[in-house]
Amino acid sequence: MDIPGWRKQIDEIDRKLVELLNQRARAARAIGQLKQNTNLPIYEPERERTILDHVREVNRGPIANTDLVSVFEKIIGIMRRMQQDETAAGK
Repeated sequence: MDIPGWRKQIDEIDRKLVELLNQRARAARAIGQLKQNTNLPIYEPERERTILDHVREVNRGPIANTDLVSVFEKIIGIMRRMQQDETAAGK
């Protein structure tokens, strides 16, 4: 495959990633609402450790675990901030 072909493939993968990240955000939003309704904390370090452990477990490369964990730490942080913002707005 040539460079334009690879770039077209990357563009399609990026579109799918955006769709999946928004699906994850909707799920995180729903969890945040449930946490607010039941007075549970937004930040759950044990759950975040479980997610990162799972990411390491399912990773088959070529992305290094340390790099993939960094990506997921950023995603988790964004989702947590979104929950916090919505919880603050709901009060």
